[in-house]
Amino acid sequence: MEEIHQAGGEVIGISVDNPFAQAKWAELENFPNVLLLSDIGKETAQAYDAFYPDLIGLKGIAKRAAFVIDKEGKVVHQEIMENAREIPDLDVAITKMKASG
Repeated sequence: MEEIHQAGGEVIGISVDNPFAQAKWAELENFPNVLLLSDIGKETAQAYDAFYPDLIGLKGIAKRAAFVIDKEGKVVHQEIMENAREIPDLDVAITKMKASG
């Protein structure tokens, strides 16, 4: 994440968890400098097509995804994982972020 910050980017984590669960997760995973936003209403996950309506019986779960949004608000890179066990390739996201200026 330091590489992203050094390149002038910002990391924002969005999940459908409540803010209290997010804060505990950030504490346990040692992510004190990541802005976490709660999408408890699930509007953002749905708007970005990063949403499982039903995942093995769990209703309304966000997919693992990475987006690079440029300074004008345009999505210049996205990787949305269909397999919940996989995570996006953050090295590709970082490369795209650096290329977008």
